[in-house]
Amino acid sequence: MDDLDNTILGLLGADARMSVATLARRLKVARSTIQARLERLETTGVIAGYTLKLGEAARQGRLRTSVLLTIEPRAQANILTRLKSIPEVERVFTTSGRFDLLMQIAAPNTMVLDQVLDQIGAMTGVKSSESLIHLSTRIDRAV
Repeated sequence: MDDLDNTILGLLGADARMSVATLARRLKVARSTIQARLERLETTGVIAGYTLKLGEAARQGRLRTSVLLTIEPRAQANILTRLKSIPEVERVFTTSGRFDLLMQIAAPNTMVLDQVLDQIGAMTGVKSSESLIHLSTRIDRAV
């Protein structure tokens, strides 16, 4: 990847709907150059897809929570399989440090969140959990 690729990714990160023609005009290169770059970035897996990013207005009805899990050794595969079946679990990351997994959960209210947390805490292999309810988003540079 070079500077042009990084600039293309930056522009598409800000507006994934930007057309090839607009990218070419802004970067002062031929449309065929942009098209070839995009095809290469898609083929190599740098660009995994094009999607929309929900704003705060769309997320207002959802209570978002980060959950830190400590699990038993060799329990990760079974726990991940069970977490996949819980629709409120949006993302799961493995981590370094004293916690093994970091989860992002979105629930419509505290009652559902409490049920989900109880369900996760009752899983075989879960040693402990810590929950952090998101109050507001101050910076969001996620691409």
